[in-house]
Amino acid sequence: MKFEQYNIAVEIKRSLNELGFTRPTDIQFKAIQSILKGEDVLAIAQTGTGKTAAFVIPILNNIHKQKIKKKIQGISSVVIAPTHELALQIAKAFQQIGKYTQVTTLCLIGGVGQDSQITQLASGVDVLVATPGRLFDLKSQGHVKLNHVKILVLDEADHMLDLGFIKDIRDLTRVLPKQRQTLFFSATINAEIKKVAYSMVTNAIRIQISPKNPVAKNIRHSVAFIEMDDKRFFLERIIRENPESKIMIFVRTIVRAERVATAMKRVGIECQTIHRNKEEVERQETILSFKESKFNILIATDVSARGIDIPGIDFVINYDLPLNEEMYVHRVGRTGRGKNKGIAVSFCSTGEKTVLGKIEGFLEQPIDKLDIFKKDVLTTRELAMEKKADWRSLMKEVEEEMVLLKKKVRKPANNKEIPRVRKGKKSRKGNK
Repeated sequence: MKFEQYNIAVEIKRSLNELGFTRPTDIQFKAIQSILKGEDVLAIAQTGTGKTAAFVIPILNNIHKQKIKKKIQGISSVVIAPTHELALQIAKAFQQIGKYTQVTTLCLIGGVGQDSQITQLASGVDVLVATPGRLFDLKSQGHVKLNHVKILVLDEADHMLDLGFIKDIRDLTRVLPKQRQTLFFSATINAEIKKVAYSMVTNAIRIQISPKNPVAKNIRHSVAFIEMDDKRFFLERIIRENPESKIMIFVRTIVRAERVATAMKRVGIECQTIHRNKEEVERQETILSFKESKFNILIATDVSARGIDIPGIDFVINYDLPLNEEMYVHRVGRTGRGKNKGIAVSFCSTGEKTVLGKIEGFLEQPIDKLDIFKKDVLTTRELAMEKKADWRSLMKEVEEEMVLLKKKVRKPANNKEIPRVRKGKKSRKGNK
């Protein structure tokens, strides 16, 4: 069945055609009709399978038709996302697919000035895509009115309903109309989170379950047992052996991201980092530049593991294994999206083997083990050290040339060189 055959507005069909969307993916095929009917939906599908469009298309259609009949007032739909990047991406999908409709969309995120957001709210908005912090902030100031909301969407629902956000979500549902449609979308969800989801709705939820393996089949997985001190050498080796590839590298902490980036830059590898300590504008610029292939190596914390759609990522490298097995699914889901193939390589130190076991248990299958022999470790170290030595020798040559230039300038009339004094060091005799 093609989108052209769906009972949706011609304006939406037109934009879908321009975007190259002709046939729905499995999750879109199963979810769109239910959402169009007004049913509550809990949709669980692999990463990269088109979950965003699965709720964007029917929401746009329903609001657009209501606006034509002039039966719309105020904010009709609220979409909550856990990160700034994901919220921006969802808002962009609404704007692109709703290009020819009468539906207006606004993204509310922190880290940027609120004045322009307040102005847009005052002029009227149909769809609000937001992170919880900024949404509650502007609501408390009286700028966000939620009494006409008909549809609530939680994207990355497993994360939105865990301990970090559940209080915010419960507070939000208390101020929304009880008669509403509720949609949950995620790549992973456990029994506890599913129970929470059931407790938040009154209508029966139509559950769409993904295949048994939560990771797409077109991602090839492997793990290499490498100790912490050797990981940077193997990372350099993979990058150099795949010079044209777009690579996303995941680490556990912000400090680790900067250290790995510094290590790569020291050996001449251009890369950027993205994490919560970056200003919002800088994070947006980094994502855009990576999408446009202005650089090909991005080092990220898990802030970028969920939902971010960056075309053409060839490799995902888990420099550190994630703290929980579900995050592994979200990380590797940055590659192999749609019909594209991808490669996921994980570095596992001795201390991370327990986490690896949990990941394999969650996937219900083992991850292919790469044979890394002692000679491979030694060879990789030697190659890295040789490059480092070449770099150091080059710098030494530059320093020697600079010294010679200084000597030429500083020679006095009697042609005797001025003695060089090393700063910061005192004579040992003087210290006695």
